[in-house]
Amino acid sequence: MHSLKCSLLLTSMFAGLAGVVSAHDAAGHGGIDTKASSAVQAPFDIVQTRITTEGNVAIFHMAVSGKAGASRPARTGKLAGSSVFSYVWPTTLDPSVVGFEAKAGILALAVTSHPDFDDTPLFDENGDGNLANDGDLWHSHWVVLKPDAACGKNALKVVDIPKGAKPRLPKTWPGLPILIDSPGWTPTIKGKTVVVRVPFDDIGVVEAGHFDGVTSALRVNASVHAPLLCVVDVFKVASGALSLPGKVNQ
Repeated sequence: MHSLKCSLLLTSMFAGLAGVVSAHDAAGHGGIDTKASSAVQAPFDIVQTRITTEGNVAIFHMAVSGKAGASRPARTGKLAGSSVFSYVWPTTLDPSVVGFEAKAGILALAVTSHPDFDDTPLFDENGDGNLANDGDLWHSHWVVLKPDAACGKNALKVVDIPKGAKPRLPKTWPGLPILIDSPGWTPTIKGKTVVVRVPFDDIGVVEAGHFDGVTSALRVNASVHAPLLCVVDVFKVASGALSLPGKVNQ
C-alpha cells in the first residue's frame, strides 16, 4: 500500500503549503475534490471530503474510489503493537468545542476500526450485550493530535495524558490515558462513502472552521506506554498537503 511520509503530513500542516487539488464549489459545499490514485488501496483512496450542516448537526462526509470500510486491520490477539485504520477529518476547531482543554492540539473527527481492543465502553455496537468486544466495527472518535518524535521523525500522535494529570475531558472519554472521546455518533458506511452526523450546541463555531481529509493507520506502542497511539502510515491526504482548505457550507 502506498503511503505519504508522516514528515510530509506534519511539515505541510504547519507550513501551510498549497494543496494539489482545488476547493469543490460546484455544489456549493466548499469541499475538497481529489483525483483517484491507483497507488492507494481503493477503500482509502479519497476522492471527496466535505462538511455541511443541517440545523445544529454537522455532517462529515468522505468518499473513496472503492468500497469504503472494506479493509480493516488484521487481529493480532493483543493490544501492544496492534493497528488502527481510520478515516479522519482534521479541523481548525479548538478542542474545547467538544470538551477538551483549549489549545490542546489539532482536533479531528475519526472513524476507526481496531479488532484488538474496544474503546467505546458505553456502547454495544454489535448488539450482543457485551460492551467490550466490538472495536473491529467502524465507530467514531474525537481525537487531539500533536507531533512527537518518539513516534518517528515529524510524526503525529494522539496526545497522551501524563500520569497524575487531570485535564478537562469530555463526559464520554473512554478512560484511556490519551485525548480521545467516544461520543457514540454512529458512522454510516455505504458504497463509496463514510458519513457521520454530529450535533453541536453552537453550530456557528463549526461553520466558521476549515478542514481536510486523511486516511491513515495508527499503531499502539509496543510497550503500551506514552506515546500510546502514533500515526505510522498516511494512506492519502485529500488536499495533498494537509493545508485544511475545506470550508464548511461554502
